[in-house]
Amino acid sequence: MQPEYIFETSWEVCNRVGGIYAVLSTKAASMQAEHKDKVIFFGPDLGAQSDRFFREDRRLLRGKLSGVRVGRWKVPGEPIAVLLRFEHLRAQRDGIYKWAWEKYGVQSHAAYGDYEDSCLFGYAAGQVMERLYDALGRPCTVVQAHEWQTAFALFYVRERMPEAGTVFTTHATGIGRSIAGNGKPLYDFFDAYNGDQMAGELNMVSKHSVEKQAARCCHCFTTVSDLTARECRQLLERPVDIVTPNGFESGFVPQGELLEEARRKARRALMAYAASQTGATVPDDALLTAIAGRLEWKNKGIDVFIEAMRKAAEYRQENDSEIVAFVMIPYLEQPAVVMPGVRIVFMPWYLPCELPSPVQGMSYFDLLPGIDLTLFPSYYEPWGYTPLESVAFHVPTVTTSLAGFGLWALQQPKHQAVTVIPRTDSNRDEVVSMLARQTVDFLHKGRREREQLRRQAAALAAKADWKHFFGYYRKAYSIALDKVKQHK
Repeated sequence: MQPEYIFETSWEVCNRVGGIYAVLSTKAASMQAEHKDKVIFFGPDLGAQSDRFFREDRRLLRGKLSGVRVGRWKVPGEPIAVLLRFEHLRAQRDGIYKWAWEKYGVQSHAAYGDYEDSCLFGYAAGQVMERLYDALGRPCTVVQAHEWQTAFALFYVRERMPEAGTVFTTHATGIGRSIAGNGKPLYDFFDAYNGDQMAGELNMVSKHSVEKQAARCCHCFTTVSDLTARECRQLLERPVDIVTPNGFESGFVPQGELLEEARRKARRALMAYAASQTGATVPDDALLTAIAGRLEWKNKGIDVFIEAMRKAAEYRQENDSEIVAFVMIPYLEQPAVVMPGVRIVFMPWYLPCELPSPVQGMSYFDLLPGIDLTLFPSYYEPWGYTPLESVAFHVPTVTTSLAGFGLWALQQPKHQAVTVIPRTDSNRDEVVSMLARQTVDFLHKGRREREQLRRQAAALAAKADWKHFFGYYRKAYSIALDKVKQHK
């Protein structure tokens, strides 16, 4: 069974925060190809912040919705997006929390931070979905909610739209990420962890509760990798119904000479930026390496990357080319570090930047083609979009066995474009040394060998195109609708 309409909601619809934006925005083209304009995304209306990615079109869904903004998400496929506000629900917050407790056992009493905004947005999204569902004549519909921030939409839909199939996708368990981020050994003692107990210890009771209950009440529970599926079973006490790995849309990547020109432009900009930060010209033959992503010092392996670049200086021979390492992390502003042959240059953004020339206005995807080798020594990485983005832009990469993408890459034969370093709770120093060795080994590769690796990277990325991975979502929709049918 497949749905006629798909309603999909996330805090990152028309709101670029991190990897989930990449998942949804790149998947949209494949969804539109099969369900033209019957895929409708619901996101928060954040005003100017949303308008960067949204083009309003009042002709869409005319007469079916009011009090919201309807338009197109400015990504390949240009799906319909509905942006909605939720501030009017603040006066009803306690009643909504009471309803969620009585109906689903959600413990909102310990809430803090972004919990209130997320839950009220989810509840408002559920209300708008119901109005549209009724206006469309209550067609066969699947509602997919991403992450705990939209769980209240799922709860609302289960009660008010019982004929709709529901899919809940967690891209990382909140408690698993918190255990890892708080310096606790997640993997060595994994089977001994209890999610509820750790939520109390780490002040995660409300977020963990809403995520756990969403996983339990949905028709189909999915996550992005076998790594996270293991977390769901242990920490949420609910096995996933299907793993839906993250793909990438090849239409984001320029091809042929356009990519080569993008590479030359990006390399010039990166070298000029490095020179402006360190006060010395970067040689033309310098090796440009990079790490990028959210500011999660341990989970993303930023600490390991910086140490490995320093270690690479010890392995580098006297006549070797210089190494320039870029740390492309939002909000991480540090002075450049210059050592004999190695420079570590901090670029405090991941999204389109507002830095001065020579990189003014250039996005991460504008600069990525200019990098020779990316390194992502992640400790906690349910999937790992950054290494996938790298190979999509023909850039060889290094990741770890604790990244979902890394495990997927290990299963793909006949390529050397992705190096997967074994990582555990107890081998951090080894990871630093291996990463440094990988960098220097790449430094010694000739032009022909590097070009071969770039071709292998492109070939591997083609296997992770959404045209291959979207089938997992079709299966999830089918599971959800089958369960609805069984319970009629």
